[in-house]
Amino acid sequence: MSDGYRRGDIVSYPYLWRWQVDENPAREHGEKDRPVCMMLTLVDRQGLTHLLLLPISSKPPFDDQQAIEIPALELRRAKLTGYERGWITVSECNYDVLERSYYLDQSQAPIGRFSDAFLEAIRQAFAPFLAAGSARINRT
Repeated sequence: MSDGYRRGDIVSYPYLWRWQVDENPAREHGEKDRPVCMMLTLVDRQGLTHLLLLPISSKPPFDDQQAIEIPALELRRAKLTGYERGWITVSECNYDVLERSYYLDQSQAPIGRFSDAFLEAIRQAFAPFLAAGSARINRT
C-alpha cells in the first residue's frame, strides 16, 4: 500500500486520451491501464490530493500530440524495462482526486520514479499546454 504519492512517481492508471473524449464526450474510461507520471500532487485544505497525470507510451506521439522522448536511464529509473523507447505526452493530462478516484488503485505502490532533472524538463514542456487551459481531461 502506498503512503502517498509524490511528483514524479509512475503508477498504472486507465488514462483517458483527448482523442477518445473528442470521439465520444460521454466516455469515462480509458481502454487500458498504462503507466502515467504524477506531474502534480497537491493536497488542499480539506486534505484531498489533486493529481495531474501525464501518459507514458511505448509508441511515438500522433501528429496532434506533443511528447518528450524518455531517455534510456529514465526508463530504467521508472522501471519501464519492457520499453525499448518511451514517450511522455505533455500536450494533455488527466486530472483526478486521489481520495475520490474511481480509476486509481490507491493501494498500489509506485512502479518507479523519474529524476528531478527530467521532471523539470517535463514541467517546462508541459507548462504552456497547462496554461492554455486545453490540456486537462477531468476524471472527477
